[in-house]
Amino acid sequence: MKLVVQVKLLPTPGQASALEATLRACNRAATHASAVAFAEGLKDRNGLQKKVYADLKADFGLAAQPTVRVVKKVVDAYATLKANLRAGNLGPSTSKRYRTAVGTPVVFRPGAAQPFDDRCLSWQYDARTVSIWTVDGRMKGVRFACSLDQLKTLVTYRKGESDLVQRGGTWYLIATCDIPDPEVYEPVDWIGVDRGIVNLATTSDGTSHQGRRLGRYRRWQARKRADLQKKNTRSATRRLVRRAQKEKRHATHVNHQISKEIVSVAQRTGRGIAVEDLGGIRDPGSGTATP
Repeated sequence: MKLVVQVKLLPTPGQASALEATLRACNRAATHASAVAFAEGLKDRNGLQKKVYADLKADFGLAAQPTVRVVKKVVDAYATLKANLRAGNLGPSTSKRYRTAVGTPVVFRPGAAQPFDDRCLSWQYDARTVSIWTVDGRMKGVRFACSLDQLKTLVTYRKGESDLVQRGGTWYLIATCDIPDPEVYEPVDWIGVDRGIVNLATTSDGTSHQGRRLGRYRRWQARKRADLQKKNTRSATRRLVRRAQKEKRHATHVNHQISKEIVSVAQRTGRGIAVEDLGGIRDPGSGTATP
């Protein structure tokens, strides 16, 4: 079972500058490789790497292994795009969004996440530091912060790539952990979960997780958004984006807390969880529970 652990990096101003330059260089290189892949129809990793490897190293100052990671990121992006097109997530083939997606190469934001493997990123758990490759050379002693539980998970199960991410001026590493699958057991009973708006979740045990506080928070954010929208300035637009991201993170955190509490009760009592399936709710016979 794959699990990601997000840790906060605490770089010095000089280290943060090197990390930012690295992220921008990698994404410029990825955009270049994406344009080549689109123009020549190269969607396989080996073919694209043979075509752009030398150029990425010479023109963007990347070392060998980061260059390989950039190529893989581009190939994965086109694989994701193909899956979204096939699933209809970008609309029908006649829609403008669909035609734009298939008619232009994938472009990477300057601050898009960049994967690092163990050849260009190493962890020193006892010191709570990492050593990471940058365009300015190998940078050692970059401090990170996490909880004791996260550190234990990293030490025991971390395996594979870690993504370097910058959000709101803060740096993070998102590490992949390969955790053994839990033992499968036959539940002795079920906990039914009914989802709603006023009550975010109500269980068959009679426990009600109310959404009153989240509703008040969202109404407060809506008033702040309305005030910023009236200003209609570039600064207000940037603040609107930050507020939307903050509200989304808060709602995700609240939902995660509720889900974690329900799961812990189910594990403690040896029961399974049945969630109401609201798909096609207006059709006759709908509204069944899904284990």
